[in-house]
Amino acid sequence: MDFSLAPITERVRAAAADQTPLRIRGGGTKDFHGLALHGEVLDTRVLRGIVSYEPSELVVTVRAGTPLAELEAALAEQGQCLPFEPPHFAKPPSGAATVGGMVAAGLSGPARASVGAVRDYLLGVTLLNGKAELLTFGGQVMKNVAGYDVARLMAGAWGTLGLLTEVSLKVLPVAPGEATLRFEGINQADALRKLHAWGGQPLPLNASCWLQDAAVDEGAGTLYVRLRGAVAAVEAACKTMGGTRMDNATVAADWTACREQTLPWFTDRATRPDHALWRLSVPATAPVLALPGGVQPLLEWHGALRWVQAPESAGDALREAARAAGGSASLFVAVEANKSGASGAFDLQSKALEQIHARLKHSFDPAGIFNPGRMARAW
Repeated sequence: MDFSLAPITERVRAAAADQTPLRIRGGGTKDFHGLALHGEVLDTRVLRGIVSYEPSELVVTVRAGTPLAELEAALAEQGQCLPFEPPHFAKPPSGAATVGGMVAAGLSGPARASVGAVRDYLLGVTLLNGKAELLTFGGQVMKNVAGYDVARLMAGAWGTLGLLTEVSLKVLPVAPGEATLRFEGINQADALRKLHAWGGQPLPLNASCWLQDAAVDEGAGTLYVRLRGAVAAVEAACKTMGGTRMDNATVAADWTACREQTLPWFTDRATRPDHALWRLSVPATAPVLALPGGVQPLLEWHGALRWVQAPESAGDALREAARAAGGSASLFVAVEANKSGASGAFDLQSKALEQIHARLKHSFDPAGIFNPGRMARAW
């Protein structure tokens, strides 16, 4: 019997009976994102520990309240990793990011465009639904032919469908070869052209980041490209791509800062208190977007992810620019996020998609007790 889960189950059962909202929370490191934070806090951190880990099978099962750093350390001891590089966003005095929060948020780091997202590595989950029923979906194998892949619905659901208790994940060995190349004095259009050209070649591209140099007014910036894979493939790519090769030990901290949004480009927003952080997801082949005020974004994912700092009043223009390119825009960190909790916005893009989300919510959580208002005001 799982004695740590029993009180949580009883609390969910009582909340469903009384229709009392519950705010599922691990370390709280992503409280800044979402429409609102409502309900009594239900802390998942008592559900902690690695249940099973088979390095030879590249599979780990871990309880949802386990600190993400603890899981990553255990994998590192075996020369393995979570290749999608989930951000922690852990800042004092908040607690450590948890594995359940990683899945619930569904956020991936710089390598996402090359290796896939959180959901692509999610093999199975165990969760409490809104009726306090313990349900298991998926398993510990790569191939799932038992029906709908329900487990992946939990990635990016922000706890609105259920309380995760355990997750099973596919992991991968750390790549034997790695290098970062720097290309200076390159504008956004040229950076995109290079990334598109490289994307059509058999190169071990893993991550990229372009940002405008603060001291330059002509739009010139610096492009960083990280290569990972077989040593021979990385060395060959370094010779053909050009650029300046950086020291791996030194640049590792910069890639971590990119993942955690602590690069000066991100932290500079503190000097402009009227600016929010917008997340634009577009096809990697999209050209330079016509952004309001001529702002220059920070590019990741080989051009597929574009971060923009702009006032919240620019939201309609940003959404239109993203949709014109075949993508979407969402408010990632609102101006008031650090003062009043979550006040971001999810872009569900269509009424049909919104209805699907609402039906899933009703199926998993008929009383609407889990994280109400986090993703949509109606549920």
